[in-house]
Amino acid sequence: MWATVGVPGNVREKMAAVKAAGFDGVEMMSHMDVEEVKAARQATGLEIPSVCGAHHWSKPLSHPDARVRREGIEALERALRDAHAYGATSVLLVPAVVNKEVSYEQAWERSQAAIREVLPLAAELRVKIAIENVWNHFLLSPLEAARYVDQFESPWVGWHFDCGNIVTYGWPEQWIRILGRRICKVHVKEFSRKKRDAEGLWKGFEVALLEGDNDWPAIMRALDEVGYGDWLITEQGGGDTQEGLRDLARRVDRILAL
Repeated sequence: MWATVGVPGNVREKMAAVKAAGFDGVEMMSHMDVEEVKAARQATGLEIPSVCGAHHWSKPLSHPDARVRREGIEALERALRDAHAYGATSVLLVPAVVNKEVSYEQAWERSQAAIREVLPLAAELRVKIAIENVWNHFLLSPLEAARYVDQFESPWVGWHFDCGNIVTYGWPEQWIRILGRRICKVHVKEFSRKKRDAEGLWKGFEVALLEGDNDWPAIMRALDEVGYGDWLITEQGGGDTQEGLRDLARRVDRILAL
């Protein structure tokens, strides 16, 4: 994931570092310089299978202000166009945020209405809108997540499954079996309940791949069972140096070998 690549340099230099570390592709952010990214992709040979929306947190589709929701829709449209330009097959979307001002029901209704508005463009570009499970107090069970996707009755809405985000309140392999064919992409990320309990919630992410509480053999078995054959994408700390990127690639190789 591009946001986790911390080595210094311009887009081409960063992508070259990712390639040299042993990765085959990179998930870009939306709203970048499209021509610069395409040139770097061509120069490095990396694939771009997914694009992550850059504005879904600041301009959520569930926002009480209709103007902000409109800006969120426009940001999603831009992400879809960026993905199409790069040859990506899906866009990562955080669909809504539930909080004191936005009820669960409002988040559901507003985000569904906004996504439906964008579906014709997704179909035209042949890029899927992939909903991610994040700490947004929304879509908190796999059964509910499956229902949310299915209500669109569209092949252009699916799920971007994040293994690490689930661990504090569930088990990734259970989610995978329920979401099944709805899964478009998978984020490989670690989480430690021990660090969470001892140091605070967000500290749970500060652990290397294979050293937290994800049961990677069970996760890989579940992905095989549901017939998943798309990308595994690291969203993991450690990519601030070339050696750190190499270590990440080696750890992903170990997971792939399970």
